[in-house]
Amino acid sequence: MRSIWNGAISFGLVSIPIKLVNATESRSVSFRQIHTEDGGRVRYKKVCELDGEEVPQAEIGKAYEDADGTMIPITDEDLAALPLPTAKTIEIVAFVPAGQIDPLQMDAAYYLSANGVPAAKPYTLLREALKRSDRVALAKYALRGRERLGMLRVVDDVIAMHGLLWPDEIRAPEGVAPETPVTVREAELDLADALMATLGEVDISTLHDDYRTAVEEMIAAKAAGGEGVAPPSPGEETGGGRVIDLMAALENSVRAAREARGEDAVVTELKPTKKTAAKRATARKTAAAGSATEKGATTKGAPAKKTTAKKATAKKATAKKTTAKKAAARKRTA
Repeated sequence: MRSIWNGAISFGLVSIPIKLVNATESRSVSFRQIHTEDGGRVRYKKVCELDGEEVPQAEIGKAYEDADGTMIPITDEDLAALPLPTAKTIEIVAFVPAGQIDPLQMDAAYYLSANGVPAAKPYTLLREALKRSDRVALAKYALRGRERLGMLRVVDDVIAMHGLLWPDEIRAPEGVAPETPVTVREAELDLADALMATLGEVDISTLHDDYRTAVEEMIAAKAAGGEGVAPPSPGEETGGGRVIDLMAALENSVRAAREARGEDAVVTELKPTKKTAAKRATARKTAAAGSATEKGATTKGAPAKKTTAKKATAKKATAKKTTAKKAAARKRTA
């Protein structure tokens, strides 16, 4: 694989010469723009707005457009003069648990290849240290004219780097969640659990782009002089509709998933999964404990009242006995 960047990983005082290689590639089918009247290619020309002349690539530079529309020319020399310690270095700044990285920040992926024999030992050291620590490395690096944030992790026996968006590049999800409060019933949750359990897990390597396959087949058919593929019938269209009966939709989904797996498609009374049942049981116990605490606080004085009543009764009985004894003594004296 062709490297797109050469530099070094800075790991404390250890420097590891590396080459950066793209870890992914686009397999999507690309199209050209044509003139529908005669099939001629339609190309874009870069034209100067002032003189209307086409400008060759060698004469095209950069500029920053100010708020009032003024263009401020920026040269490659201006950018090269800026202090950028990570210009040729992937500088590791911290090691953190992988769970601390928000998947929303994930961007392009690269493989880091040891550049030369002397780099093999420190490269292997960093790789094994990452494996043993069960952590990922956060790093800064510069690529295509800007400083970026990256995450280093181990894939098989290779150190891979994922470009990360800076935290301030992630938008807050304001106004995205449903504004109207919605109550979800236990029966609906049970059906959702059943659907998740029926769909189960999948070997992601078996998934493929069905749309791309269909496009390639259509192109091959047209190239051979055919008419492409027939459009789908109205009954095959899915999505875009409003779900009217959520329970029915869930039941049909469970039934379809079971049929696809060759299982019994009958949707009987559903029981929550063990994991879900345990969570709900814990929630019920917590709620019950809270209620018991409140109840105990409300009736806290009850035992004391019973004790006071018993003491009062005992005093009355003692007083009656004393009075009777005194009366009997007076009679004997008389």
